[in-house]
Amino acid sequence: IYQYSIRVLPGYEKQFSLARLRDVQDWLVKRQLAGVPGVVDVSSFGGYLREYEVSVDPNRLAANNVTMAELYQALQDNNANTGGAYLERGPNAYFIRGEGRATSLADLGATVIKQAAAGAPLLVRDVATVRMGHAVRYGAMTRNGEGETVGGIVLMLKGASSENTIKNVKARVAEIQKTLPRGLAVTPFLDRTKLIDKAIATVEHNLVEGGVIVLLVLLLLLGNWRAGVVVALMIPLCMLFALGMMSLFGVSANLMSLGALDFGLIVDGAVIIVEAVIFHLVHQRRQAAHETMDDITDKAATRLMSSALFGQLIILIVYFPILSLTGIEGKMFRPMALTVSFAIVGAMLLCLTYVPAATAWALKKDIKEEGTLAYRIMKWLHRGYDPIIRAALGARAVV
Repeated sequence: IYQYSIRVLPGYEKQFSLARLRDVQDWLVKRQLAGVPGVVDVSSFGGYLREYEVSVDPNRLAANNVTMAELYQALQDNNANTGGAYLERGPNAYFIRGEGRATSLADLGATVIKQAAAGAPLLVRDVATVRMGHAVRYGAMTRNGEGETVGGIVLMLKGASSENTIKNVKARVAEIQKTLPRGLAVTPFLDRTKLIDKAIATVEHNLVEGGVIVLLVLLLLLGNWRAGVVVALMIPLCMLFALGMMSLFGVSANLMSLGALDFGLIVDGAVIIVEAVIFHLVHQRRQAAHETMDDITDKAATRLMSSALFGQLIILIVYFPILSLTGIEGKMFRPMALTVSFAIVGAMLLCLTYVPAATAWALKKDIKEEGTLAYRIMKWLHRGYDPIIRAALGARAVV
């Protein structure tokens, strides 16, 4: 989520070798970043990783009758820390700890291998040269083509918040800058904050645009602004339901999951029910005059509720196979399928509860269909569709 390099400021180039820069990275920067909440590890790159090097002289080894296995075992046995329980003295407890790790070249050189024939101890420095070296390098890190440098990559804990983790990492880097030796600076070159901001902006842009387009189409074709508002409110309500379920089941809200939402699927059932109520009010006006809006909505919703729910259920079942995907495919497409499924389930629940109640409350009996823009559009479409359907019905065998 965050990558950086340790930059040497102009005028200090000769004061910091690649080994020194790696020491600063491993012992100052890395250790402090590792304590940031949400960070699981910090990987270091570049430079020379210091290590004690024991360069064995085969001639001296043979002259003292020592094998490589004995030398290795002596270094291993004499370079370790160990615990020894604790002692209780009154209200205090004293922990016993044996510290035997080598802290210098002299400590390693003075390590006893075995007792020599003359009775004097045989030391590591008697058969080898102990010096500072570096681990085998399998790569290097460069910056802007100006030569080698040292840097690191901050890895985030699975399930942690990217935004909060990066924010905490940046705050810690600002603190680390104050503790670095003069002439050094931590310079980030990859920050996932930009990616997160762009993804959020893209999702917001697409959702707002899609919602506005659906709202305009509903207002245009339903021919009644009250009906359009009732149906359009399905979009934010289903979004809230889907986001709540995503939070409950731990589904990440990202471009893949939220970008797959289709507002047309969400409002499909609501359009069927509201249009059925409008049809009853317009084409059965005499009967509707003696009924309450609750009775009208109840009849229309009951008659077409199965059609609305059945259509949404079919779409929901289509996404079930995606939930069985595993591996990379599952990680990519399962959030999408879950988010769409949550939204469709929310739409089904709202069709059973919100849509009938809001329709009975919002619509009025004096709805007029003739003369409206929606009526003229549908009439024009019907003139083109009428000969097509008649021809199809007249040639059933061919069709």
